[in-house]
Amino acid sequence: MDVREELAAVLGTPDVNARNCPSRVILEHVTSRWGVLVLAALIDGTRRFSELRRTVGGVSEKMLAQTLQTLERDGFVRRQAYPVIPPRVEYSLTPLGKEAADQVWGLARWAESRTEQVAEAREAYDGAREAYEGARA
Repeated sequence: MDVREELAAVLGTPDVNARNCPSRVILEHVTSRWGVLVLAALIDGTRRFSELRRTVGGVSEKMLAQTLQTLERDGFVRRQAYPVIPPRVEYSLTPLGKEAADQVWGLARWAESRTEQVAEAREAYDGAREAYEGARA
């Protein structure tokens, strides 16, 4: 156990850098590929499963169901089932989920705004790497 882990164990303070800190799992759920997108899709309000699936492009039905279940278990998403035929289920953010969604939404918007800069950095990196590997050959 390193110093951070010992300190967290003694103080009971979460430390995301500590190996066994439960906050790592929370962070993983919130920042997973589908977790971010589901939280962002729910930021504007309640949605049905099919609406979420259309909004979150590329997610399979299975992955969406798993992601929603994980976020519900963690207290970020509320699932409301209505006893009608055909069955109707709606998903919305809890207050905790709204907090998380606001955080990841900012990160998602930042990523969108920096796409061109990242593409340029990748091109420069790939060009330099190819030149280096060409010189080594």
